[in-house]
Amino acid sequence: MKKILFVALLSFLGCKTNHQAGTQATAKKTVADPVTYAATITSGELSDHLYTYASDEFEGRETGAPGQKKAIAYLKDAYVKMGIPAANGDGNYFQPVPLERTGVPEGSIAIDKRDYKIGEAAITYAAGKSGTTNFTDLVYAGYGIEDEKYSDYTDLNIKGKVVLIKAGEPKNADGTFKISGSSETSKWSNLRQAFGSKIEAAKDKGAAGILFYDGSNIPLLKGQYDMMKKRAASGGGSMRLADKKDDFFYLFINKSLANAFFDGIDTYEKSKEITKSFSITFNSSSQKVDSENVVAYIKGSETPDEYVVISAHLDHEGIKDGKIYNGADDDGSGTVSILEIAQAFKQAEKDGNGPKRSMVFLHVTGEEKGLLGSEYYSNNPIFPMSQTVADLNIDMIGRTDPKRKEGRADYIYLIGSDKLSTELHELSEAVNTKYTNLELDYTYNDENDPNRFYYRSDHYNFAKHNVPIIFYFNGTHDDYHQPSDTPDKIEYELMAKRAQLVFHTAWEVANRDKRIIADKAEASAE
Repeated sequence: MKKILFVALLSFLGCKTNHQAGTQATAKKTVADPVTYAATITSGELSDHLYTYASDEFEGRETGAPGQKKAIAYLKDAYVKMGIPAANGDGNYFQPVPLERTGVPEGSIAIDKRDYKIGEAAITYAAGKSGTTNFTDLVYAGYGIEDEKYSDYTDLNIKGKVVLIKAGEPKNADGTFKISGSSETSKWSNLRQAFGSKIEAAKDKGAAGILFYDGSNIPLLKGQYDMMKKRAASGGGSMRLADKKDDFFYLFINKSLANAFFDGIDTYEKSKEITKSFSITFNSSSQKVDSENVVAYIKGSETPDEYVVISAHLDHEGIKDGKIYNGADDDGSGTVSILEIAQAFKQAEKDGNGPKRSMVFLHVTGEEKGLLGSEYYSNNPIFPMSQTVADLNIDMIGRTDPKRKEGRADYIYLIGSDKLSTELHELSEAVNTKYTNLELDYTYNDENDPNRFYYRSDHYNFAKHNVPIIFYFNGTHDDYHQPSDTPDKIEYELMAKRAQLVFHTAWEVANRDKRIIADKAEASAE
């Protein structure tokens, strides 16, 4: 089936004017050759934009800071100059995103007439509601795993309850792991993957909070906690959406505290309910932060109420210890690429070849703070998510992954193209074969990718709404999240070719007769 669809798409892409007489009678316009417009995306113009956008003047584009305000002004001015209107009906290019900066959570856990301090026996970076909450029972859910091969939640009701789980995963009698069936661990043992997957599993089942016993990693987690606390004291700190009411909490706990909850936790694996009185006190403060997404669009000529979104995050890390984190690759490269792609679509419109569907150029804030700008847009969309055909998200396309130095450098990592839509994936492959011939590397598309990149950029908030997505990514490098991520290190010719791939893909999605279908949406919905 895949091969047949791929051949059909190649045939479709190769046909510029293949309209039968009956189709011509409908007066639908012939789609122009996009190559001319893709050629307007040049390394020189990308460089000109990025040397300004990722300059010291923009102070690292910290969310809500003066540098971020300079960034959104730059983007607005660029769209005004190109004659591309704001997405908002009132002509305002900015979508306000209400945020609040939160202090590092402090407090304590009281159990068996003893207080355990948060920041020592327990570590968290996201507190529940401030104040003291009393509990009389909790549910022990073993390893906290919910997998098609193994589940700790079978016949277990955790809705509204605190759940106690531990690190690791179960083994068979012969010493192999139950999930992998071999001596290899699965994602449920990897700290980054286990952290997200176990918490998501419990939260999806309605848990009020998580106590995560991970004794071996407590020193590492405490070091991160102390660093965040130091930064918060100097005006930094975590951010969240101001209108997001979520009292869910998680706490990593050490061995002493874990044993206070359940003395047999190290050896007992079966799930069980535990009667235990305890209280948790959270002390946290918050400060209002004003920030904005920037949204421009070109109205479709035939199906204007269907939308193709091209997204990138406009923010970066700001200034730390007096050093400016310019974020040229992350994500200045994606941001200025959208400007060039928008210019190409605008030129097509001027020539009478505007896209059939509407194009939305979305620059989101707060990505580095937890995908906040895209989360806000997806929950408060300017254009309906149900009418959003696809999101093509660009996050770092200006460099070469050092791991690929031995191989072909003419590549791009694609993530998520096949997660929700078979059509989008096959169209993406066909477009690349016809126009750009980059190596499409799916290394990080693996479900078991320990980096969890699929969950770590703004496309994910579209995918959660069953909007088909593609995430374009060059991989990390030594300058990732460092002050040394500067415009002089960008490979502009390669960046231009990658941006042209995004343009060609968007062009085909926008101009095909029928909208992309999310045929895998139900199975992939979070």
